[in-house]
Formats: sequence, structure tokens, C-alpha cells
Amino acid sequence: MYQAAAALNANSRWQEVIAQNLAASSVPGYKSQELSLEAVRSGLMPQGSLNSAGSPQFFTLPKATATTNFQGGDMTYVGDKYDVAIQGNAFIEVRMPNGKTALTRDGEFHVNVKGQLVTREGYTVMSAEGPIQLDLNSGAQVSISPNGDVSQGENTIGTIKMDEYDHPNLLTQLGGGYYAANNASVKLHKIPTASTLREGYIEESNTSVVKEMADMITAQRGFEANTKIIQMQDDRLGKVISELGNPT
Repeated sequence: MYQAAAALNANSRWQEVIAQNLAASSVPGYKSQELSLEAVRSGLMPQGSLNSAGSPQFFTLPKATATTNFQGGDMTYVGDKYDVAIQGNAFIEVRMPNGKTALTRDGEFHVNVKGQLVTREGYTVMSAEGPIQLDLNSGAQVSISPNGDVSQGENTIGTIKMDEYDHPNLLTQLGGGYYAANNASVKLHKIPTASTLREGYIEESNTSVVKEMADMITAQRGFEANTKIIQMQDDRLGKVISELGNPT
């Protein structure tokens, strides 16, 4: 019964991860989440594992860990001069409204009313010197070079800051395709990075909608099967209690 309950928890968590991947499948640069479960047998804990009341403890929660699949997504040409796709393993630095730095591979940019290059959510795209500021009164053509130089006419305004990390799997997911390098073990890999940008392209999410839908069906069937097991065990326990409680 406890093993089946642990399976219910695992399938429920799996469905949460699948729902998150499906919801963000249309977000450029989004990296899908994958769930791994610790192989622990649920039930009565080893002898000596007692709670505060001195009774044996039972447990049903195997450790579930969601990891990020950083495999690159397909590149799609959209033709917008402010859109870029990253070729390589780097992330673009942006500044959030709270002043903190975030990392993203979503290069679907535009220019806000202040003339700053920003993400879809309005986060400021950063260079080594600060925000990339364009002249809204200039009619000069804006272009972004493979190494990240943003030019307006013949003037280079700034260079999009790209970071590449030794262990990107240790980055903290912030949601919506954004990450933070909060873990002390996360170290910059290459400065400057070997990654380049493709102007006019965006990187699609690496989520496979077909695979996620198939996994959702599997998770749902696993949930239903383990629910029936618990019901069967409950019926058996009820029958045992009834028969032992009535020896006549």
C-alpha cells in the first residue's frame, strides 16, 4: 500500500513537470525539465527509526529531482532585426525589475519606450557597460553582429553580454526560460564565450509536445493503476478486520 502511495506521488510530480513543459513549449529558448526518481522502497523504515511518540515511522515519498535538458532547439528565421538565436552553450545576461541578473536563451528582443533593448517581459538586455541604449530619434539601421555587437548605423552602441558555464545543470530555474547563477559551484567557463548570435533567428523550445503528451498518458495510467492497488489493499484489510473481529 505504501509503495503504491509512493507511486501516486511520483506520477503526480511527473504530471506537474509535463504540464510545465507543455505550457512553455512555445517560449523561444525554453529548455525542458526531466524528472528522475530515487529508487527507494516505501513502507516501514528500518528498526530504530521512531518518531517523537516512539512509534515506527512510515514513509511514501521517494526523492524526485527535476533537471534541465539543455539540448539546443531548432532555429527558425523570423526576420526581425532585434531577434537573435544563440549558436553554442552561452546565455544572455538580462537585468530583472528587482535589479538582479538573470540568464536566458530567449533572444526575442524589442526596443522599449526608453530606447533600451529588452526581452519580451521587458527585462533589460545587458552589455559589460550596462543597458544597451539606442537612439530613438535616429533613422539609422540597427544590426547585431555574430559576436553580439549592437550597431546603429556606423556606431557600435554596445555588445550583448553572453556567459557560458561549466555546469549549466546547476543553474537555478526562475521560470519562463530564465535562470540564475545562485549556486556557488556554478563557474564561468569561457570569457569571452565561443558562442555566436544569428540575427533574425530565434531558438525554438527543445520540448517535444508529442513526447510530453505520450508521457502524460503513461503517468495518468500509472496513477490509475496504483489507485486501484490501494483500493484492493484497503478492501483486503477491511475484510481481515471484519473476520478477525467476529470469530463466531
